[in-house]
Amino acid sequence: MRIPLSRIQLALFFILLCPVNIIGLWWAVGSPLVMDPNSICRKTKRLAGKQAELCQTQPEIVSEVARGARLGVRECQFQFRYRRWNCTSHNKYFGKVLQQDIRETAFVYAITAAGVTHAVTQACSMGELLQCGCEATRSRAPPRPPAAGPGEPAGSGEGGKWEWGGCGDDVEFGYEKSKQFMDTKRRRGKSDIRALVDLHNNEAGRLAVKLYMRMECKCHGLSGSCTLRTCWKKMAPFREVGDRLLERFKGASKVMGGNDGKTLIPVGHNIKPPDRQDLIYSAESPDFCQANRKTGSLGTRGRTCNSTAMDVSGCDLLCCERGHRDETLEFEENCLCRFHWCCVVQCKKCSVRKELSLCH
Repeated sequence: MRIPLSRIQLALFFILLCPVNIIGLWWAVGSPLVMDPNSICRKTKRLAGKQAELCQTQPEIVSEVARGARLGVRECQFQFRYRRWNCTSHNKYFGKVLQQDIRETAFVYAITAAGVTHAVTQACSMGELLQCGCEATRSRAPPRPPAAGPGEPAGSGEGGKWEWGGCGDDVEFGYEKSKQFMDTKRRRGKSDIRALVDLHNNEAGRLAVKLYMRMECKCHGLSGSCTLRTCWKKMAPFREVGDRLLERFKGASKVMGGNDGKTLIPVGHNIKPPDRQDLIYSAESPDFCQANRKTGSLGTRGRTCNSTAMDVSGCDLLCCERGHRDETLEFEENCLCRFHWCCVVQCKKCSVRKELSLCH
């Protein structure tokens, strides 16, 4: 039976991508060839150590790892939707970007590591994994609760009693599983610096979830007195994680390897060393203006731009100063929808015109 070329290309990309990591796994999962965690483990024969152990003993966690990787790539596509490189899902081009050590690659590694942390942690809280559940809070000393806000009942601030309860997110478990599966084994030789950069960006992604937990509380008491407040820790919505990492992407630091092969040094004078939450890279990005398979650039020809914006979505920047054309497109959409008891929604079709600006 003849296999479609796209599937062969996906398989080749998966095999050739080095080192083996969750990004490669994501492409395998996203292809028609691999749809379940057992297949992931069969396809990744080069996995070793903790990764192989997870595959053999905890396939349900591998399933959440794959879901987290997809979550990360979808967020990448949202955050980069107006940029010249828009985190394309075209595997041939995406793979070329991952093989470079550029700023965009740093974001992909970070957001994917964050996605795995978020997905595994959420699965724990939802009771979908036997290995974990809600966060254990018995031994934790209760910190000072926030002061009562405007309109909150008396006693809900610092003077009110409160205790840990509810179902807090066990982010430590998600963090550890992400680290086990995402962090590749450090190799000796020329790949040392690249491995250090990848490991750093993976950690930055996980910390974007772990360090920004928020406290949620519920009041208890007669007549809304809030004499007791039950509180728990929850992760921020993943969109906030993506927003946070995009800011780190904008301020990413260029680094080079130290003489010992084990340290990273910021490039340039009077530049502070990047901290654990910063994204780092060692090579300059291509401009992504023209299609180029070697760099993974699809180019920006035909992309929709904003003719009035002055930011990255503006036609001048997105079209690389090649100019743009304005087109009027007409399409149909549902309109004048009515709900009929019970339970049908009936809509009419309306013709809508939309003005679009497209890059030359």
